[in-house]
Amino acid sequence: MSVENVHYLNIFLGTGAILLQIFSVAALVTLFFGLKRNIFLDFIDKHFLPITFLISLFASVFPLVYSEIINFLPCSLCWWQRVFMFPTLLMFGVALWDKDRRVIRYALPLVCAGFLVSIYQNFFYYFGESSNLPCDASGVSCYQRLVLEFGGYISIPMMALTAFFALLVLLSVAHFYGKKN
Repeated sequence: MSVENVHYLNIFLGTGAILLQIFSVAALVTLFFGLKRNIFLDFIDKHFLPITFLISLFASVFPLVYSEIINFLPCSLCWWQRVFMFPTLLMFGVALWDKDRRVIRYALPLVCAGFLVSIYQNFFYYFGESSNLPCDASGVSCYQRLVLEFGGYISIPMMALTAFFALLVLLSVAHFYGKKN
C-alpha cells in the first residue's frame, strides 16, 4: 500500500473512531441521565446485535490489515487486545445468526478484559515515557507512533480503546435499558 493510501485509510478509520466515541458517550449519558423511554436507546437495544457484530468485525479486520498488508507489526499489548477482540467477532456473529441476546453474558468478560488492557496501553502511549512502556524489549514498541491523525489524538491504541469502549457501552445498554423500562 502506498503512503497516500495508508493516510486515507487512517483518516477513514480515525473519523469512524471519533464518530463511534461520540455515539458511545451519547448512549452512555442517555442511559444514565435520560428519560425512561428514549428513541435512541430503543434503537440501540433493538439493533445491538448487528451493531456489535459490525464493530467487532471492523476491530478484527483492520488490525490484520495494518499488520499483514501495511506491515505495521503489533506490540505485545496489541496482541493481547487481539486475543480479547477476535473471539467476540465469532460470538457476536453466532448471536446475530441465532438472534441470541444472551451473548451479553459471554462477551462481557472478554470485552472488559480487552478494555482494561487497552486503557493500560493508552495511558502509557499518551502519558508515559518510552522507557516505561511494557513492550520495549520485544523489538516492537507501543511507543512507535505509526498512526497519528487529527493532531495525534487518533492512534492504533486509541482505535482499539474506542472499539472496546463502544462494545462495553452497547452491552450495557442492551443489558440495563430493558430492565429500566
